Amino acid sequence: MKPLRLGSRGSQLALFQARLVAQRLADATGAAPEIVVIRTSGDRLAEAPLSEIGGKRLFVKEIEDALLKEEVDLAVHSSKDLPSELPAGLEIGAVLPREDPADALVFPLKPDQKMGSDPIFEGGFSGRIGTGSVRRIAQLRRLFPNARFENVRGNLDTRLRKLDTGEYDMLVLAAAGLRRLGFASRISARVPLEDCIPAPGQGIIAIEIRQDDAPLAAALQTINDTEAGAALDAERALVTTLGGGCQMPIGGVALPVGSSALELSAIVTSLDGTRAIRYKKDGDKAHATALGRLVGEHLLKTGAGELLKEAGAGGTPAPSP
Repeated sequence: MKPLRLGSRGSQLALFQARLVAQRLADATGAAPEIVVIRTSGDRLAEAPLSEIGGKRLFVKEIEDALLKEEVDLAVHSSKDLPSELPAGLEIGAVLPREDPADALVFPLKPDQKMGSDPIFEGGFSGRIGTGSVRRIAQLRRLFPNARFENVRGNLDTRLRKLDTGEYDMLVLAAAGLRRLGFASRISARVPLEDCIPAPGQGIIAIEIRQDDAPLAAALQTINDTEAGAALDAERALVTTLGGGCQMPIGGVALPVGSSALELSAIVTSLDGTRAIRYKKDGDKAHATALGRLVGEHLLKTGAGELLKEAGAGGTPAPSP
């Protein structure tokens, strides 16, 4: 194969993921791709809430443009950042094994606090919780009704520094990113999936390629994880069926059941968290996309469409108490 160019954002997590894919490809093919850092609109608008600037699509647009222009040959993303409908001519060529898909609560690291110790949670928690996710805010308001949710952006170490210097009392972050970057000891508590269903694709690294690049597609099969791929197919089909985007209050996670089945759990909430529609269904891994459609259709039949319409009209979550 010709030397490959791998497009990636320049953030800590993005570069970790890009280097991981490059190493896997080097092990499989004998040649590591050159990593090309591409600055995205989401990086340039580093402080604005995602719900106000167009959502996570802004983290992939310039990279996808470079892929379509053949300036790079493949792109590596956190799959939850990918739009539910990819641009014409592009496809997901492979995914890596999934890391923990759950959300994590992170408390400030105090001098007398042991890293990794479990905090005590009380229903009366009323501090400042840092997160820019409408999905997390909508679901966690049920757990922390007296808390104030405030936007937080930036690299992981930047967010942790803001937490430890007192700008926030707690952060909500993806457990996968913390674990991959060596910050697993900062996880104060893993949020049970039933209490906060994660974003579709959370914890899965996706490799995007041009549909007409057959040699690269074949090479990527040597590092593709079929179990994570089936889960991602189901979760993306769920979002497509619901017609939602990255900054909609939609949660969805498909977990393996035995050797051949998936269980897809999904939720759609109102932005203020007072209303929620849930559904869970098992299906064959070989028909993961169909499972995602079935779950999405059931949610729509039971009122999810109205909640999503309201969320789209509202734009941002209701103010914190």
